[in-house]
Amino acid sequence: MITEHTSNDPYCFVEFYEHRDAAAALAAMNGRKILGKEVKVNWATTPSSQKKDTSNHFHVFVGDLSPEITTEDIKSAFAPFGKISDARVVKDMATGKSKGYGFVSFYNKLDAENAIVHMGGQWLGGRQIRTNWATRKPPAPKSTQENNTKQLRFEDVVNQSSPKNCTVYCGGIASGLTDQLMRQTFSPFGQIMEIRVFPEKGYSFVRFSTHESAAHAIVSVNGTTIEGHVVKCYWGKESPDMTKNFQQLCSSCSSNWASDFGGISVFWI
Repeated sequence: MITEHTSNDPYCFVEFYEHRDAAAALAAMNGRKILGKEVKVNWATTPSSQKKDTSNHFHVFVGDLSPEITTEDIKSAFAPFGKISDARVVKDMATGKSKGYGFVSFYNKLDAENAIVHMGGQWLGGRQIRTNWATRKPPAPKSTQENNTKQLRFEDVVNQSSPKNCTVYCGGIASGLTDQLMRQTFSPFGQIMEIRVFPEKGYSFVRFSTHESAAHAIVSVNGTTIEGHVVKCYWGKESPDMTKNFQQLCSSCSSNWASDFGGISVFWI
């Protein structure tokens, strides 16, 4: 956010991981009214030499944030641990409301480690927050990405299963599968209610608090590389009460099998 120039309206830069996502945001937001003002959105022309590069900094994921918590709030809360290079609360582009998580970047790794250790479980606003190392989605090997993994669309995935289904199946991790690894991988997509891992079989189940969070996780993690393995993510089996039947869903994994249906993989029990 650039607010120092009082003669002009404040403006900001928003950086996406993917060019296509930035293009979609530009098309959707240009000319839209925010707080009664029509905003202008265009490609940024700031020289790369002036752009702050935080790619080599140390990024902390902050989850379970109260809706009223702002970027300035998390920046102030984490400031005692060291020099912060960037901080932000992630917001829904359509509603402008917080998604309940954010990120804080430190210049120094030890500062980030201390922040994770000491801020996890602390109260910020009306909730206890969660902290962990932030993870970026690594690209799958080119040949695998092009030949074996079809890019999923959120609109297709979210409608592929019942709105009550909040469980994601993640498979293909032949070694190194742990509860901590799954929590670190899936935490950025929403509040996790429960995780069940089956290291000997190379898969796990992750249950989110909302159907939309689970859909975002499937779209984002499917086809990525975790611990050197390209993973596949599907919906877990639907049941009348996902909370009550989560244990039954996992306990019967020995009879699980997956099949492709209409371009989207469906996990059956």
